Amino acid sequence: MKPFRPQTKQYWRVVLLCFVAASTFWLLNALNKSYSTQTTYPVKFVYNERLLVPIKPLPEEVVVNVTAKGWKLLRKALRLEVQPAEIHIRNTPRNNYLLGSALRPALVNAMNGLQLNFVVTDTLAFHFDTKVKRTIALRLDPKQKITADGYEVSAPVKLTPDSVTFTGPSSLIEKIPSPLLVRLSNTNLNASTKVDVPISYKDQELVEANITNTEATIKVAPLVQEERQLIPEMVNVPQGKVVAIKPTVVLVRYQLFEDSVVQLNRESFKAILNFANYNPQDSTVTPELIQKPVGVRNVTLMPQRIKVVLQ
Repeated sequence: MKPFRPQTKQYWRVVLLCFVAASTFWLLNALNKSYSTQTTYPVKFVYNERLLVPIKPLPEEVVVNVTAKGWKLLRKALRLEVQPAEIHIRNTPRNNYLLGSALRPALVNAMNGLQLNFVVTDTLAFHFDTKVKRTIALRLDPKQKITADGYEVSAPVKLTPDSVTFTGPSSLIEKIPSPLLVRLSNTNLNASTKVDVPISYKDQELVEANITNTEATIKVAPLVQEERQLIPEMVNVPQGKVVAIKPTVVLVRYQLFEDSVVQLNRESFKAILNFANYNPQDSTVTPELIQKPVGVRNVTLMPQRIKVVLQ
């Protein structure tokens, strides 16, 4: 090891500089040689964004086999001044793919200093659709209960704005139902209010809406509960039969708004026992309410079945 012992303080610095110089010469010499290799090359789809929209993310590169000097391959690997191959889509394509051989002209025109040997990628898949606009009416979901117990909506809910305009692929926008139902985030309302309602729909990453919320004006009023006894009318009684029912009356339970209590016509209730629906297994008939006054809601009949004796 004695010959390698440094003679001066600058010994290892000189050794390092020599090593760097030798490596640089070797690298420069290697980069001046030509190589054939498999690599990826960027592609860019060119289309009219006002008329077409991609439904799936577009491919950004293809696999190719090229021949080039090391300098060119290094620049390509570092993405320095690399011009992507342009794929022009002028109208809605009949097929959702391009064969690798069809990409050759675009690749050759874009490759600067690279010689294309062949395209390794077999097919390039994509999916374009026609871009359209569609305006759809908004409506509060009637199945959603939005009031607290003992309260109910007393007037039609007003939505402002009452419609939304969607922009996107025609195949997706055509699937959006009309009217589009919206739902409140907060329920159990016991007073009239104005509340923002979010507009939700599928494929939000591809379909754009001109608004994200609508304002709902909701009028809520308290309900009053009442009960009334009725003697049901018997219809379709078998000829020659004497009928006895138990109980002989039905109880009607209903709700109405406080301001309707005075005007309610309680004589408008009418119930029947239709013997066409007689159940011989338990000798019962289900009572039916066939008439009720305007303004009542949440009506129930008790009992649900009445015992019948035919003689």
